[in-house]
Amino acid sequence: MTPAVQAAKRAAIHFRLHEVEGVEVGGGDYAVAVAHALAQPPGRLFKTLVASVDGRLEVFVVPADRQLDLHAAGKRVTLAGRAAAERATGYVVGGISPLGQRRRLPTTVDPAALEWETIFVSAGRRGLQIELAPADLVRLTEATVKEVAR
Repeated sequence: MTPAVQAAKRAAIHFRLHEVEGVEVGGGDYAVAVAHALAQPPGRLFKTLVASVDGRLEVFVVPADRQLDLHAAGKRVTLAGRAAAERATGYVVGGISPLGQRRRLPTTVDPAALEWETIFVSAGRRGLQIELAPADLVRLTEATVKEVAR
C-alpha cells in the first residue's frame, strides 16, 4: 500500500484503485497512455507535476492531455528535476501522487478537475491510479484551484 492510498484511507473518502500494466509510451505522454489503458478520456486523468516557483517546490495537478502553463503558474517557474521531485515527494517520477507526499508541498489543481464527478491521479507508483472526487483531492491536499493548464 502506497502513502497515497494510506492517506485516502485515513481520510475515509470514497475511492477506487485501478491498476494498468505494460503501458507503452512510444514517444508520447505517459499520462495519456495510462488514460487510454484505462479506457478513459485523457482529460479525466490528471498528472502531478512538481515545479520550482520562485525557488521553492510546488505541485500542479493538470489534465493528462494538457501541459502546465508556466506563465499562469507564477513568475519564475521551471519544472523540477527528477531528483528534486523524487526527494521532495518520496515518489518516483511517473508515479508521483498529489496525496501522501513525504513533505506536503503547496498544491494547485486546475479547475478542469471540477468538471468530472471523479478523476484519476497517480496512487503513488507507476501503473496504479486512484479514482476519487475532485473535491476530496482539493480538500486532502489543501489545494488552490486555479487555471494552470494550457
